[in-house]
Amino acid sequence: MPVYNEGPNIKRVIANIVLYAPPSTEILVVYDFDEDDTLPTIREVQREAPNLRLVTTSRGRGVLNALKTGLDTAAGGYVLVTMADGSDDLADLPAMLDMAKTGAVIVAASRYMAGGRQNGGPRLKRAMSRLAGLALHHVGGMPIHDPTSNYKLYRRDFLRTVRIESEAGFELALELCAKAYRRRVPLAEVPTTWTDRTAGTSRFKVRAWLPHYLKWFVFGLTSRVIRSSS
Repeated sequence: MPVYNEGPNIKRVIANIVLYAPPSTEILVVYDFDEDDTLPTIREVQREAPNLRLVTTSRGRGVLNALKTGLDTAAGGYVLVTMADGSDDLADLPAMLDMAKTGAVIVAASRYMAGGRQNGGPRLKRAMSRLAGLALHHVGGMPIHDPTSNYKLYRRDFLRTVRIESEAGFELALELCAKAYRRRVPLAEVPTTWTDRTAGTSRFKVRAWLPHYLKWFVFGLTSRVIRSSS
């Protein structure tokens, strides 16, 4: 989990991870700076959650660097990325893990498949995410409906084979899904309900990050043609 001043949310999120994850699960909370208001709560919770670790970003500030640091640091055979704002439904985790164990290299918690929902959030961001996901599924042939969400479970052995090229924001999830699809490795999904944060402030920057998303959207969209011609 990347964090940025998520003190009001983090305790509930950690409790849900402990509730739904296997007992031996390592929980990594990745932060930028020592004044982050998430840290005092994490240190308090650590007394009851010995597998909970604080990790400082090793690549500089920003959510993308936090995600990269977390993926590099995680030691388990399966790696879950989830947000610290409480928007992800962690009750989906057992079903995601079951799918990964049957061979999927990426399991997406999908807002846009049958049974999925999205509650709240900025209208423009919601519309763009839905449009991109459904276009990649129906036009590009990608077998999942929600490649832009970062709430995903990855197989560690797949992550070791991918050079991450993302440069900004949350584009990493879309990049990994697009590359997995082009490589013809299995992707799967489970329906989820995403609910907008009730405390704290979102750091999502639509205008600044849109060009980076478009790069991987085009990569994924053209993968169907490349796959069929090879």
